[in-house]
Amino acid sequence: MADMRAFRDEVTDWVAGGPGEAARELAARLGVRTAVLLEGPSDLAAVETLAARRGRDLAAEGVCVVPMGGAMSVGRYASLLGPPGLALRLAGLCDEREQPFYDRGLERARAPRRDFFVCVSDLEEELIRALGPAKVEEVIRDEGDIRAWQTFLHQPAQHGRPRQQQLRRFLGTKKGRKIRYGHLLVEALAPEQVPAPLDDLLTSL
Repeated sequence: MADMRAFRDEVTDWVAGGPGEAARELAARLGVRTAVLLEGPSDLAAVETLAARRGRDLAAEGVCVVPMGGAMSVGRYASLLGPPGLALRLAGLCDEREQPFYDRGLERARAPRRDFFVCVSDLEEELIRALGPAKVEEVIRDEGDIRAWQTFLHQPAQHGRPRQQQLRRFLGTKKGRKIRYGHLLVEALAPEQVPAPLDDLLTSL
């Protein structure tokens, strides 16, 4: 796992304009065959948690899960990791509103779209909808965040909003919370509750 993290770090540096030699060397040494492009670290937490629940070691399978720091970076990542660069197979998740960035980026990189799966709003919303608000609030309570959640609900901006929207907004109000709950909400899912985009992605790898 540490070596795959090193590869991910080298890819991030490469995307930022650094040299790509170290990424190329690590890809060959580790046998990396697939790069999973995700918008951010909370998606990474969810994907890795579901893989672990299913008894899979993605790194050992040659799969590197890469948080890109936003959908607008997909073209750069696809060019460096896909056919024009390392020639890895590309897969991933995207939000519906960001799909045009993915379409353009993958087309420029001559990479197929078949292993990219679309969330309606984002993966957090998919997880909240799959579990239901009551179960998500139970997870929040078990995690010791119930007081913060109740304080959040008293904010005027939250009055009258649907519970699912309130929960989704709450997860983004504190640094690191989306990442933590990306793991916790996937852990709380029953096997039949796994959202289709996440399930399809893991199945495709």
